[in-house]
Amino acid sequence: MLTYNAAGGFGRVVMKSMLILSALLGLSGPAMAQSAFAPPQGCTGTLTVQLRSCLVTHLWTCEADAPGEQWIALFGQDGPFQVRKIDAEFQWLTTYYADPPRTETMVQPAPDPESLTELFANADDTYDFTVETDDGAPPERILGFDKLTGETVVIDGEPLLRTEFGYDTLAPDGAIIASRAGRQYVSERHRIFLFGTDWDAETPDQVFDASPVQFIYPGEAGFFAASPRYDCGATMSSFAVQP
Repeated sequence: MLTYNAAGGFGRVVMKSMLILSALLGLSGPAMAQSAFAPPQGCTGTLTVQLRSCLVTHLWTCEADAPGEQWIALFGQDGPFQVRKIDAEFQWLTTYYADPPRTETMVQPAPDPESLTELFANADDTYDFTVETDDGAPPERILGFDKLTGETVVIDGEPLLRTEFGYDTLAPDGAIIASRAGRQYVSERHRIFLFGTDWDAETPDQVFDASPVQFIYPGEAGFFAASPRYDCGATMSSFAVQP
């Protein structure tokens, strides 16, 4: 399950300081305006995915990290606004956001950690974990599921499995803060989720689509490009999706 929420976009996520993200990505001032960027020293870029809704995501690995861990950065028209470190099971280890400044950390061990191994083996996976932030906000519990639909699609030559997901975000007292559902993609090759369509449980007709369009590898034109390519400047509209 992958979530994003930037002024009306995907899921539960908010953002962290552009200054912190710029330092993390090795960017500053004029570098932000360049057409491409490089991962931090000691790290190697592995994949760029151009998405609908004027988003682009970049993946890299670092020598200092544990095996299977990787980093995912999400860029909009104004630059990077989310950077997340995940493990081989796609657990959200640490996430850095922009505006307002915020760092989110997953509490470990989780009662029911997210598991790609479980999903690929059994076609479904449940999860129950808590995230804490450094801004004094109460911790939030994430309770939900991912399920394979049995459909495999090929986008820009990349085979992807289709998924369905649903989750609740709970306050410490158990009250439901938000409920989301959607359909996404998961890559067995890269062990990552990719955005698809997403909607709030109370307004299922208001669908946001950030599906992948183009996969770009090292050495190919557009690899680690700082700017998204698709739907930029267009008026975003809802996409009717049957639950």
